[in-house]
Amino acid sequence: MASIIKDASLAPQGKQKIEWAAKHMPVLNGIAEDVKRNQSMKGLKVALSVHMEAKTAYLAKLLSECGAEVYATGSNPLSTQDDVAAALAESGVNVFATHACTAEEYHDHLCMALSCIPDVLVDDGGEMLNILHEEHPEWAVNLRGGCEETTTGVIRIRNRAKAGKLNFPMFSINDADCKHLFDNRYGTGQSVWDGIMRTTNLNVAGSTVVVAGYGWCGKGVSMRAKGMGAKVIVTEVDAVKAIEAVMDGFTVMPMDEAAPLGDIFITVTGCDGVVTARHMLTMKDGAIMCNAGHFDVEVDVAGLRAMARESCEIRKNIESFTLENGKTVYLLGEGRLVNLACGDGHPVEIMDMSFALQFACALRMAEAGKTLKPDLYDVPKDIDQEVALRKLTALGVKIDTLTPEQEKYLHG
Repeated sequence: MASIIKDASLAPQGKQKIEWAAKHMPVLNGIAEDVKRNQSMKGLKVALSVHMEAKTAYLAKLLSECGAEVYATGSNPLSTQDDVAAALAESGVNVFATHACTAEEYHDHLCMALSCIPDVLVDDGGEMLNILHEEHPEWAVNLRGGCEETTTGVIRIRNRAKAGKLNFPMFSINDADCKHLFDNRYGTGQSVWDGIMRTTNLNVAGSTVVVAGYGWCGKGVSMRAKGMGAKVIVTEVDAVKAIEAVMDGFTVMPMDEAAPLGDIFITVTGCDGVVTARHMLTMKDGAIMCNAGHFDVEVDVAGLRAMARESCEIRKNIESFTLENGKTVYLLGEGRLVNLACGDGHPVEIMDMSFALQFACALRMAEAGKTLKPDLYDVPKDIDQEVALRKLTALGVKIDTLTPEQEKYLHG
């Protein structure tokens, strides 16, 4: 099947981006080198749906170099970078991804990748998994299992597993220590603000930032905002997380109370209807809204469009809405993932760890064959520890090891 990309002539600049990422991903490189030597993925078909930018492209490229036949697509219509997709296709990977494609085209791209009848799945958000269950279960006939990258996808898989409707095993990459402690906190914390600042070119210091959700992503976004001099308000539905936010020095209140106070609103909950039309009507004139959750459901974009007297793109990736009360509010990146719709996503060194987990778990799933029953599994502890140790080595950091006596004392 021929790749579906925007423009093959963009490949040279995409290749430069991928090469830059490659130089800053020592953990992934180390694991891949081990696999290349034994070609343990040779002959496997891998269907991959992750945000189509340089780090993802390098993951797909390495899987291909390790012997897999890779079919790659994006996991969000606005996060695909056409030059990167072109370069990846030129390298021999089957690519189905174009920037700003329609919802129908996006779905078709997912289906094109899955129609290879994969042995292993690498998913981000659960879209591929959903298609294999609801639309084309026949494409899962050879599937040994897969890996899920993000919180939203894990929630969808966990719900399926509880209902007894999960047809194959999946590893929860998102719940690995080397994922949520670093990718969600430091990756999201930096990349969200990168997207906001490069899009708005406005000052953060002295502003009031409202962060909806205080999970690992919310912690990272709040911490970075505080570090840049913003006043931070956190909204939460979980009492424990709310207390944690208070003890971390943030103000906590319901969104109804926060709406009139905020200058910038960032949603990181994984839930829908977090910022609604009701909230928008009480916001300051000039308030900015954006979303850092996987799906564009956290800010009620449909409600905003329905009640706005007029709207226009006032700057790239910034849409202006004049409300019925005469105030103007702004929406970044169509309410999609702001760090990818308006930026390049997480820092390379962060994704080095996350994609190392994906790579190692994809290999482990392939090796397990069909011996695992359909369920959602934690990342094996040895893989999590290996990624952490490889990262420490790359940083030139050494740690202690337990003596046999200490091992006995701790573990009996």
